[in-house]
Amino acid sequence: MDYIQMYGVWMAESLQQWTMGMEKLWLLISDAGGPKTAFLLVFPCAYFFSRRTGVAVLWVAALTEWLNLMLKCVLFGERPYWWIGESKVFGNKLPKVQQYSSTCENGPGSPSGHAMVTAAVWWVVASSLQSYMYLRNYRVQYTKIPYLLYGTFLVLVSISRVFVLAHFPHQVVTGSIAGFVIARYLNRRVPVKRSFWFFVSIAAFLLHSTLMMHAVLKQLGVDLNWSLALAKKWCTHSEWLRPDVAPFTSLARDCGALLGLGLAQCWKPGGWPLPPGQQVVSLVLTVAALYLLFCVPLPLQPMVIYYTLFFVKYAIMPQIVVMMPGLVFFVMRKTKRS
Repeated sequence: MDYIQMYGVWMAESLQQWTMGMEKLWLLISDAGGPKTAFLLVFPCAYFFSRRTGVAVLWVAALTEWLNLMLKCVLFGERPYWWIGESKVFGNKLPKVQQYSSTCENGPGSPSGHAMVTAAVWWVVASSLQSYMYLRNYRVQYTKIPYLLYGTFLVLVSISRVFVLAHFPHQVVTGSIAGFVIARYLNRRVPVKRSFWFFVSIAAFLLHSTLMMHAVLKQLGVDLNWSLALAKKWCTHSEWLRPDVAPFTSLARDCGALLGLGLAQCWKPGGWPLPPGQQVVSLVLTVAALYLLFCVPLPLQPMVIYYTLFFVKYAIMPQIVVMMPGLVFFVMRKTKRS
């Protein structure tokens, strides 16, 4: 395994040398492939394109991120930025690599969460676009474009994660494959017409199973903070160790989003009839509202309060996405009557 990881570090070193001056682009691509982007940007955009697609995006994103968390708990994958110093493989000839603001994630590294969520979420989007184009009698070659863009974006996200030293190449490959398989399965089982209690039971299952896994590993003597200790030791900038990329933060996000989605679908399952112009206005207002919501700082201590408020934020998020079209609909209707 050391040889595979050593070649992965050399690949990252070569990438950083070959694409010198493109750091901002790679960081932007890395952020675009993150779970946070899937929840806060891809979901509302997909929902305004198609209600079923939007629900599928949030459903797939939440379960994929949770499965990624469970896999990381049992695979104990290293991350390049701390493995370089810990392994002693390179001796005194350390590779000439740099860390960036997206480098210092503090959970285990295998498989890549960015690659896994990107592969899953954007497969849902690509397959929906392909179906839309096919039903409107686009030429066959044009209907393949969404899949081409999907593959290109997935490759770019994977490369960006290797570039910033967050993952080894084999971790982004396994994450991409796992995300693709999960998306193919879950996209056929989208809970569009499920009750609120269905989502309550799913969120409770995610929380309970994760806590059980945590308890079992603790009983087996596994140091559950091993990756956090290494991250603190080898990250060159302590401010890059953000709490929103911690493993249990992702659990709070997934449970909150699923509960929020279940509650949101109770308001008006059929949606509101908006013309294209008003749909665009509604989407812009939704993204702005989500931006303001997530700009609100959270207290980092005690951690229970932080996780609770983080959960509440993501439970509110689907409410904003679903209710904003209704607000625009009623305002526009009242304006016309006046």
